[in-house]
This record gives sequence, C-alpha cells and structure tokens, in this order.
Amino acid sequence: MHTVEGTQMAQQDRAIRTRRSILEAAARVFGERGYASATVEEILNRAGVTRGALYFHFSSKEEVALGVLEAQLPLDRLPERSSKLQKLVDHGMVMAYRLRHDPLVQAGVSLALDQGARELDRDAAFRAWTDQLEQILIEARAQGELLPHIDVTDTAEFLTGAFAGVQAMSQASCNRADLGRRVSVLLRHVLPSISTPALLAALDLSPDRGERVFEEYEANSPEPAAPATPVTQR
Repeated sequence: MHTVEGTQMAQQDRAIRTRRSILEAAARVFGERGYASATVEEILNRAGVTRGALYFHFSSKEEVALGVLEAQLPLDRLPERSSKLQKLVDHGMVMAYRLRHDPLVQAGVSLALDQGARELDRDAAFRAWTDQLEQILIEARAQGELLPHIDVTDTAEFLTGAFAGVQAMSQASCNRADLGRRVSVLLRHVLPSISTPALLAALDLSPDRGERVFEEYEANSPEPAAPATPVTQR
C-alpha cells in the first residue's frame, strides 16, 4: 500500500514539475517572440518535453498562454498586515519585484498587453488584478483607512491601468530595472488622495519594499514561489 502511494506521489510530483517546466518555457518563448509568432514546437524544444506530455496538461497553445496568465502569486499568500492599505502597497511592490525576476509574471503581463493575442481573453487578467485590488480597498474602507468619498471600484481600475502603464514605461526605458522606484512614485502620488492622513505617514512605500516582502513570503513558504532567473524580454 505504501509502495503504491509512494508511486502515486512521485507521479504527481513529476506531473507538477513537467507542467511548471512547460509554463516556464512558454513564458520565455512568448516573451521573446510574442503570442502570435510563438509555436508549440518552440515551446516543446525549450521545455525538453514530448508533445504528449504537453497535451496531457494543455490542449492548445491558447491554453498554455492562459496558464501563463494565471501563474501569479495568490493574494492570500502574501504576509498579512494590520493595515489594509499597506497590504495594497505590498501587492503592487511585490508585483513590481516579480516583474523583474519571474519569467511567468513577465510573460503574463506581456500577454495581457499583447494586441496580437486576439484569441486570448486578455481582459480576464485585468479583471483579476482589479478584483484583487478592489477587495483590499473594501477591507481598508471597513477599517476606516479610506477617505469617505472614495469609490473602491474606480480606484482599483485606475491603479490597475496606472501600474500597467508605469511598468510598460520602465520596460521600454531600462528593462524594468527601476520599476520599484516608479511604482513607489506612483503610490506616493495616489495614496494621499484616498488614505486618511493619520495612516498615510505609517505606510512603507520604499522602492525595495517588494523585495523585502517577497523574501518574507519565501522564508515562510514550503516551496519557492518563482524562479529567480529573469527572462529576455521582447
């Protein structure tokens, strides 16, 4: 019985590793060539897996791309904060850090902004990011951290769009090397218009905040959330 269970666990581990290697390979191919120009054959060659292994996990190139889009650090796995606006800051700063170091996150953002990926539901990524921010803002409002007139939906949509634009500028100018600083500047301009003054002074908006929070997450996680090797971007 133990042998059967051990075999099943080993098979599950191999399947998880294979799926991850396919997504990482696809992230690099999508990042270098864009969705429309990428081929399943290139992904297979980069991942070093058989066509059967790929189709065991994904039915098409589109489904692989959707897997890349969904490969984000779940919000509920970030270190919890008593201040929900600090949690909002951490969410953005960790995303900025991962955009510099995680091929899956890099490719996911590139796919969401890739106008050539017409068959993908690219809006789903923006909706997911907006929904996460809106939930944090709802929690912040419940704790009295927001100014009374703030519309959480409008604010979440604005922050999603602003972040997308800031990271695109950073990528174009320096391959996102200064993204932590740019996101810090964005938050320093936005937060005074939504936060109660007493809370604002206590928020940590440092450009290296994302790296520190991500290291805290990894120290308390049973397995790493992302590889540390940056991908060459298109």
